[in-house]
Amino acid sequence: MEGLVSSGIKTIRVFGVTKHQSRFLPSSTLHLRSNSVYGIGIGIGVEEKKKQKCFVVAASVGGSKVGHFENTLPSKEVLELWRKGDAVCFDVDSTVCLDEGIDELAEFCGAGKAVAEWTARAMGGSVPFEEALAARLSLFNPSLSQVQNFLEQKPPRLSPGIEELIQKLKANGIVVYLVSGGFRQMIIPVASILGIPKENIFANQLCFGSNGEFLGFDKNEPTSRSGGKAVAVQQIKKARGFNTLTMVGDGATDFEAKKPGGADLFICYGGVQLRESVAVKADWLVFNFKDLINSLG
Repeated sequence: MEGLVSSGIKTIRVFGVTKHQSRFLPSSTLHLRSNSVYGIGIGIGVEEKKKQKCFVVAASVGGSKVGHFENTLPSKEVLELWRKGDAVCFDVDSTVCLDEGIDELAEFCGAGKAVAEWTARAMGGSVPFEEALAARLSLFNPSLSQVQNFLEQKPPRLSPGIEELIQKLKANGIVVYLVSGGFRQMIIPVASILGIPKENIFANQLCFGSNGEFLGFDKNEPTSRSGGKAVAVQQIKKARGFNTLTMVGDGATDFEAKKPGGADLFICYGGVQLRESVAVKADWLVFNFKDLINSLG
């Protein structure tokens, strides 16, 4: 997490993509729908001089300049790692799915705004994950019946292209995992849609009493604390003997997974949330899963 913790972290909500610049697709310009409050504008261009260079410019977020990203085109080394990998671990919230699961559950239970503020702080890396998780849950204490009703009324909303990408990975013999700071009860339906076995889920577990009352979460899960995704990925790689493993996600906890014995490659997905301090550290920044699909050949 070193180098990511910053009180000035900026997060962009991606509202929609009309065209997309890709190494693997025809050149065009990426436009994000304007937000009247923040005045967000992001563009991708390609400059041909001695070598091709791709950059992303975000005009402003709350009146502040966001910055430039020069990792939207992968290097040959990054492409090789991605293509030859044995396994890929995906974050779930704002990556595989369009929503932050805990925010949606909190909204369902009447505490959406307060919990969303905590989520933004946690994903930026400015608050220890376990502290943010406990604080968010304490704001609404979901009962078992509330969780069950939520799952019935709010089915998962998958990110565009994720089903095709996972099918392509599996067809290429690459094993897929879901590694999330979210809750297993909410991730199992996602895994079912994507054809990912339950044993390939690493996530947190909500705990309930005999009457369905909320008791907390299982603190023995590695994903329940800061650095937990790194531990989970290290366990996956060691147990299965994978040579090359990729982590795909949007947050600081996903970037943490790239540690010795853990992920060999970190791909930042900015198609839902673009977190500047995470994106700049990524080996590859993508806004559309088609880039990853097309690069597999």
